[in-house]
Amino acid sequence: MDMSETKKETPGKREFNRIRNRKAILGAARECFRERGYDNSTIRDIVRRTGLAAGTFYNYFSSKQDIFAALLTDFLARLNHNLTENRQAAGSADEFIYSAYFALFKATASDPLVYELAHHNDRAIRELFGSDILGLTMVSLEEDVKGAVEQGLLPDLDQEYLCAAFFGVGYELSLRLAHRAHSNPDEAEAEARKATLFATNLFLNGLRLDPLFRNGAPSPTITE
Repeated sequence: MDMSETKKETPGKREFNRIRNRKAILGAARECFRERGYDNSTIRDIVRRTGLAAGTFYNYFSSKQDIFAALLTDFLARLNHNLTENRQAAGSADEFIYSAYFALFKATASDPLVYELAHHNDRAIRELFGSDILGLTMVSLEEDVKGAVEQGLLPDLDQEYLCAAFFGVGYELSLRLAHRAHSNPDEAEAEARKATLFATNLFLNGLRLDPLFRNGAPSPTITE
């Protein structure tokens, strides 16, 4: 074989091995974190599952925190991109709410383990990123809500409360969706759509009822 061809193939093979080894490490880490928890998992536990030499691990990651950060960074980068893209493309309140929740729930359903790990390890999240998982996944929501209000897609309500409501519904439904998707992967996408429809209907109905209580109007009399 021509030596020039061999040299051309070497970088490609090296890159293939790099991707394969990194994927093996992250996959082993995911399983360790799921079974033993983040705090109880060690680098030795992770390396044993990969079949790689211990020294190879440190060519890719310097610590357990680095692995956790890599898992979350990949997850959050995809999620935040999709959330922003979908919300900004919305042409109505229905589309704004549905597309935002679907992006969140689809990401959760496709990678439920990372989402559960992140929620169960808030301390690690704060150490790595200086925030909690909810703030990270919804980092651009306030700007998008403000833009939607200015365009007339959403009613001009208290935006702080509105975003908090988005956060709360997304947070709680995502946790439950993560459990369902992890237990039954074949139904993950269907569960994501089910959760999206539930959250969207809940939110839209709330927005449509809101005029009853605007401008300081009295609440309905509650009789016992």
